[in-house]
Amino acid sequence: MASDDIAQLAESLARTQVGDGELSYKGQGLKLDTAQSAQELVQDIKEFQGLRALRLEGNTVGVEAAHAIAGALETKNQLQCCYWSDMFTGRLRSEIPAALMSLGTALMTAGARLVELDLSDNAFGPDGVRGIEALLKSTACHTLRELRLNNCGMGIGGGKILAAALTECHRQSKLVGSLFQLKVFVAGRNRLENEGATALAQAFKVLSRCVQIPSWEIHMPQNGINHPGVSALASALKHLRNVQVINFGDCLVRSQGAVAIAGALREGLPILKELNLSFGEITEDAALVVARAVQDKAQLEKLDLNGNCLGEDGCIALKEAMETMNMGDMLGSLSDDEGEDDSGDSEEDDSGDSEEEETGEPDETEENGYLLSILWQVPSPPSSPRTLDMASFFSAPSPDRLLNLGAKRTQLIEQQVDVSDTSKTAVAFLKISSVYQEEPEVRRAVLESIDALLKNAFASSSFETYSFISTLMVMLGLHKIEDGTKSVPVVPGHLVALEHAVRQDYFPQEHMSMLEALVSRHSQAFESCASARNNLHTTLQRRISQQ
Repeated sequence: MASDDIAQLAESLARTQVGDGELSYKGQGLKLDTAQSAQELVQDIKEFQGLRALRLEGNTVGVEAAHAIAGALETKNQLQCCYWSDMFTGRLRSEIPAALMSLGTALMTAGARLVELDLSDNAFGPDGVRGIEALLKSTACHTLRELRLNNCGMGIGGGKILAAALTECHRQSKLVGSLFQLKVFVAGRNRLENEGATALAQAFKVLSRCVQIPSWEIHMPQNGINHPGVSALASALKHLRNVQVINFGDCLVRSQGAVAIAGALREGLPILKELNLSFGEITEDAALVVARAVQDKAQLEKLDLNGNCLGEDGCIALKEAMETMNMGDMLGSLSDDEGEDDSGDSEEDDSGDSEEEETGEPDETEENGYLLSILWQVPSPPSSPRTLDMASFFSAPSPDRLLNLGAKRTQLIEQQVDVSDTSKTAVAFLKISSVYQEEPEVRRAVLESIDALLKNAFASSSFETYSFISTLMVMLGLHKIEDGTKSVPVVPGHLVALEHAVRQDYFPQEHMSMLEALVSRHSQAFESCASARNNLHTTLQRRISQQ
């Protein structure tokens, strides 16, 4: 062989990095517009025996070139790994779906069984997800273990399409006895928002039914997800026992979402190794709840709560809490903490400028998942008819109205209060307990009603107990809420009813510590109900000592 031929062969081998079944054109900056421009790549694919991995990252592929590459892939039934990130730079978004469809169809035609698919950094939007929808549903993806779709701009629509495709892949694989066992899911920077995240949460619940999955990694940072979406994901995580890595960094997790995730930690995730809730506007109290929730995670290696709103004292308290649990070295850096959230203070400052707020009535224009304005509505006129339902009581709570419900009140509560909604359950709790009086008949009616409400709620397998307790604490003023929602005026009946509930067997024992910590740290919130607060605190301490 001539020396020039040897040099050319060596250069070709170095360029394509042939070995271990991998053909790589990674980072060559090729602009493949036509079939002619892709001819060398096409020929290399055709001639590569036993092709298992194809790297095309860092090039740009047009529709015609993609069609030519697809033709070469149609016979590559051993292909397992497609590293196709950053492959459409400079392309119109309208071009990308057609290119993806060609490549996906080729993989299905070849009978490939993919293990890894990386399409990150392609910015193809929801239409691009349509381009891989058929592939994701096909037998080619029944064996998929790693799916990476970081920074693809999927949006809400793309998130829903992806969720439906993953669900269908699971269903189809189950029919043929080849269970879909995805292990790594990466979908950061995709503008999924709450709707997209909720759709994926439902898909994760379906995938959790595959008990053979040895471990999971879920990476969904920077997606504009806040409390509703995070809560949906937290609910799904409880079913995914084998999750090892959770990354929700730089999402608006906030305190409500953090407490929801803490609930998932309490109820599942036994082999968790890493939890990233950084830069999520989480406050000190919620961060401490998360810290306590990881106490029994024997395999935990890192808890990242950097960049939140703990404040200097909060950072110290968090470090001390982790060290007390002998987990200090697992806490990541807190060097980028944003300081204490001032939204509550600014809300108070603004309130002095409004005559309407000086009356003590909530601003009816505020919108929140559990607006407290519905809790203290103006009483109905005396002439309003009284009906035997909870709506008439909730419209204007009073001892007489509760008593007028008669012996059927507990049955009405079980039938008419939607305990699937933790916010509505918390509102019902506060309205019922607000009419408490020491008069025996009223006392009995209130406490029996509280028992009926909470027994029904805690008995439901879908009831999110951490979310309920967190919501209740916000309404009682023990948690800050980042959107300025106001707490209700606390009355002794609220604390008497809570103390009664804590003493009952139906109240989850595992939540006592969190509740006791909040009551202890914020005793000033109950200055007007000092006796009831002290009784509650004493009961909580006694129940904790019995654990």
